[in-house]
Amino acid sequence: MPFSNFFQEFTVLDYLSNALDILLVWFVVYKLLMVIRGTKAVQLLKGIFVIVAIRSASGLLGLDTLSWIMEQALTWGFLAVIIIFQPEVRRALEQLGRGRLFARNITQENEEQRKMVEALVKSVSYMAKRRIGALISIEKETGLNDYIETGIMMNSAISSELLINIFIPNTPLHDGAVIIQKNQISAAACYLPLSESPFISKELGTRHRAALGISEVTDSITIVVSEETGAVSVTKNGDLYRELSPEEFKKLLQHELLTIEKNDSSNRWSWRVKKNNG
Repeated sequence: MPFSNFFQEFTVLDYLSNALDILLVWFVVYKLLMVIRGTKAVQLLKGIFVIVAIRSASGLLGLDTLSWIMEQALTWGFLAVIIIFQPEVRRALEQLGRGRLFARNITQENEEQRKMVEALVKSVSYMAKRRIGALISIEKETGLNDYIETGIMMNSAISSELLINIFIPNTPLHDGAVIIQKNQISAAACYLPLSESPFISKELGTRHRAALGISEVTDSITIVVSEETGAVSVTKNGDLYRELSPEEFKKLLQHELLTIEKNDSSNRWSWRVKKNNG
C-alpha cells in the first residue's frame, strides 16, 4: 500500500482513540514518577537510561560483547528491580488499591499541612524565646534523600513537642538539621551543604550558612533559630529572610506550604521582611 494512502485508512475515531491512548500512557508514567520522586528509585531510573543508551550505542558501533552484556543487564535487571525496590513497589500498589495513585485528596493533604505549620510555628516560637538554636529544612519538589541519609532516621509524625526536644542543647540529635519530608520528620542530625557565597554577613553562623547552602541547590524552605539572639530566619531560593516576627513567619509558611494558599492566585504576601544575605 502506498505511503500516501496509509493515513486515509484512519477514521476520526481512530485518531481520537490513539490520542487518548497516548495521553493515558503519559498520565500513568507521570503518576509513577510522582510515587518514586525523592526515593532511591530515581537513581535507579537514571541508571536504566544509561544502560539503554550504552546498549544502543554499542549496537550501532558493532561492539558485540558490550552489547550482549547490556542486553543481559536489561533482561535480568527487571527481577533485581522488584527485589531491591520492593518497598516502593508495595507502596505504589497500596496507593493503587486505595485509589490514591490517580487521585489526590486535597482537603486531607491541606489539613496535614496546616497541622505541620501549626507545629512549626509553636515550636519555633518556643525555641526563639529561649534562644534554643534550631535548623529545620522542609522538602518541596527537589528530593532531600541525599541529606536525609547523613542523619538519624526518624520517620515520625510532626509535633511541636518532638521538634523542641530534638533541639534541646546537649541531646544526641540537637546538632544538625531536621528534615521534613511528606508532612513528617524523616531524619534529624542531618548535614546540609554550607553556602560558599562571599556576600554572607560575618555575623551569621554555621546554621545560617547551611540554610543558605541547601536553598541554593534545592527548592526547600529552611528555618533557622539563632542560638545567640533567638531571631527567626527563613531561606528559600538562595535568599535569606532575617528576623521575622511571629506573624511574618506564620504567613510565610502558610504561603509556601499550604496547597490551597499556593493555588490561590489572589493570595499575595502583604508583609515586609528583611531579605538580606549580606
